[in-house]
Amino acid sequence: MAQNPFAGRWRIVWMSGWDQDYVDMDVPGHITFGAGSSGSFQFGLVQAQTDCKLDAQQSKRIQFTWHGFDEGDEMTGRGHAEIVGDELQSHLYIHLGDDSAFCAVRPATAARKPTRQRRPD
Repeated sequence: MAQNPFAGRWRIVWMSGWDQDYVDMDVPGHITFGAGSSGSFQFGLVQAQTDCKLDAQQSKRIQFTWHGFDEGDEMTGRGHAEIVGDELQSHLYIHLGDDSAFCAVRPATAARKPTRQRRPD
C-alpha cells in the first residue's frame, strides 16, 4: 500500500470564511490526517473527526466527511483537499450551512503566508 502523502498535522494559515483570529481562537487551527482513513480538525470553536478517502486516480487529492461540534452544537459536513507544492489547498462544507476554502501548511512552514488565497476547485 502506498504511503499517504496527507498523513500528519497541517496548520491552517488562511480561511476564506473566517479571519485568522477566529481560526486560532482556542488553539492554532489545524487539520490532521491519520495513516489510515481517520483524522480530525479544529478551527475557532469547531472541532471534528474526519473519515477520509484518498483519491484512487490522484494520490495528491483526498476527500472526507466529518462529524463534530461548534460550541456544543452538533455539525456534519464534507470536504476535499489537494497538495499543491508544499501547501494543502482545501474546501470545507458545513451541511446546510457555511463553506470555506482554506490553506494549510506543515508546521515547519506555518510562519509564512499561503501562495494562493482563492477557492480551490
